[in-house]
Amino acid sequence: MSERSLAGIVLIAVPILFNVGFTLLAQRFDYPDVLRRPTHEVLERFRTGGVALILVWWTFALTAVLFSALVILLAIAVADASRTVVLLAAVVGVLASLVQFLGLIRWPFLVPYLARTAASAPPDSPTGQVVDIVFQSFNRYLGVAVGEHLGYGLTGIWSILTGVALVDSSIAPDWLGILGVVIGPLFLLCSLEFVGRADDSGWKLAGSLTPITYIAWSLWLVAVGAALLV
Repeated sequence: MSERSLAGIVLIAVPILFNVGFTLLAQRFDYPDVLRRPTHEVLERFRTGGVALILVWWTFALTAVLFSALVILLAIAVADASRTVVLLAAVVGVLASLVQFLGLIRWPFLVPYLARTAASAPPDSPTGQVVDIVFQSFNRYLGVAVGEHLGYGLTGIWSILTGVALVDSSIAPDWLGILGVVIGPLFLLCSLEFVGRADDSGWKLAGSLTPITYIAWSLWLVAVGAALLV
C-alpha cells in the first residue's frame, strides 16, 4: 500500500471514529450538555454509565492520538507543496492532537475516582465540596482551556495551513484546499467560547457554531481522503 493510499484511509477513518465516539457519549452521557449541570449530577450520571462509559471515553481520547497519525501521513502525501507550509502544518497538527488528548484523558482516569468519592459524600459535605472544586477546576483547565481553547485554535490553524498546502499540491483538487482555508477560521472563533466576559456561561454564538464546524471539518477530511484514494 502506498503512503498516499494509507493517508487517504486514515483521513476517512479518523473523523468517522471521532463522530461515532461523540455520538455514543451524547446518547449514554448527554455530552456535552451534561457539563452544564451541577457536579454531583454529572458524576452520578457518570457512575450510572459504568465501565462501558469509561471505555467509550478512553476510545474517544485515543481518536485525538490518531489525529497525529493523520497529520503526519497527510504531510508526507503533500510533499510536493511548500516545505515550510507542510512542516508548520505538521507541527501545529501534532500539538492540536496532544492538547485535545490531554483534555479528554481525564475522563477515563481522573473522573472515575471523583465519581466513586462523590458516591459516599453528600454535595454539601466537606468532601463533596472538595470533589466539586477539583472536578470543576480540571474541567475548566484541561477541558475548556487546554482541550477546547488550545485544541480548537490549533486545529483551526492546522486546517488553514493544510488547505494552503493542498492548493499548492497536485494530489487533490484546489477547491478542497480552499475549503480547509474557509473552515479553519471557524475553529478559531469556536476557541473563544469561554474567553473574556463569556468565561462563565460561554459565548452562545461560538457554542452553537462548534458542532456545525466539526461536522463540516469531518466531511472535509473524508473528502480529502477520498481524493487521495482516487
